[in-house]
Amino acid sequence: MPVSEYLFTSESVSEGHPDKVCDLVSDSIVDAFLAEDSNSRVAVETMATTNLTVIAGETRGPDFSSKKIEDVVRNVIRGIGYEQRGFHWCDLRVEVHLHRQSDDIAMGVDAIGNKDEGAGDQGIMFGYACRETDVLMPAPIYFSHEILRSLAQARHAGETLALGPDSKSQVTLRYANGQPVGAASVVVSTQHKPEFDQDQVREIVRPHVEKVLPDGWMCPDKDFYVNPTGRFVIGGPDGDCGLTGRKIIVDTYGGAAPHGGGAFSGKDPTKVDRSAAYVARYLAKNVVAARLAERCTIQLAYAIGLSRPLSVYVDTHGTGEVEESQLSTVLQERVDLSPRGIREHLNLSRPIFARTAAYGHFGRNPDADGGFSWERCDLVEDLRKAF
Repeated sequence: MPVSEYLFTSESVSEGHPDKVCDLVSDSIVDAFLAEDSNSRVAVETMATTNLTVIAGETRGPDFSSKKIEDVVRNVIRGIGYEQRGFHWCDLRVEVHLHRQSDDIAMGVDAIGNKDEGAGDQGIMFGYACRETDVLMPAPIYFSHEILRSLAQARHAGETLALGPDSKSQVTLRYANGQPVGAASVVVSTQHKPEFDQDQVREIVRPHVEKVLPDGWMCPDKDFYVNPTGRFVIGGPDGDCGLTGRKIIVDTYGGAAPHGGGAFSGKDPTKVDRSAAYVARYLAKNVVAARLAERCTIQLAYAIGLSRPLSVYVDTHGTGEVEESQLSTVLQERVDLSPRGIREHLNLSRPIFARTAAYGHFGRNPDADGGFSWERCDLVEDLRKAF
């Protein structure tokens, strides 16, 4: 196969996948704290298995009772739709093990005297954008998300009674001259009621795939796989133990761009693992939307307790219209990349994170209440004028 032609694959998982159940629970707890106090500090992990959910981590802010946290957990699981014998929102046991944030960490993060707020940890974060889709995301991960979102919407609307909450998708696209041109294969595994066989589930799933893919892109029928094992009745945390933060590639760019390794869910926006990855996407998307590049990767690096990034790296992959070091300088002049500056520019200190937990943190439409603010393209005109 010539270098100009290749296959690339990304996967997604639904809100009912065990790890995503945990991400959604953790982010709903973050939102509960931020709704009470926008200055809350939260780092919450969730584990879910057969009729058990465990919450652990560190917080600083409202003094929530374990009962209040438990209510958040049950409401999330009920909203996903879990009412099966091995994982039922009403019957499962919830353990809450939250304690106060370390004073040593707080000392580095808090603004004291002449010291600005520092990063909550060291780390590297990446943002990416490209022209493969209207939302400036890589096509394989975007279509993988949209297939599962369509199935979930149909399930919640009662349009299909056959499917359960747990599902996964995987889309392999053919590329020619660097651009996607069609699907080579599509895999969907979805939990279903026992009375439905593999062929029936396949035909329930098919229109959702065909609706999401562009006209003429559907893969050959022999390469369209639905529940390849033949049966998927036992799903969710009853089938596999779930943990917060295990789907970081699903959450971002599907492997089409680098990842710094830090998960997002369960963390308040003072944690640069989350907020700096969001602003990196924001900057990269605005660069591509301004037509200064066809592709753009941005890396940010931070040290715990320090307010300014140690480095801001811009790579336009040979597609840029301007010099990359100059672009880096201009971006830093437009946006304050300190933890405080990021939160204020993107208005992150609000309960807007539960909605990010499934179907991708990026490539979503900005909400009227400020959700997905990092998807705005409000720097475009300013960037064009700068060059």
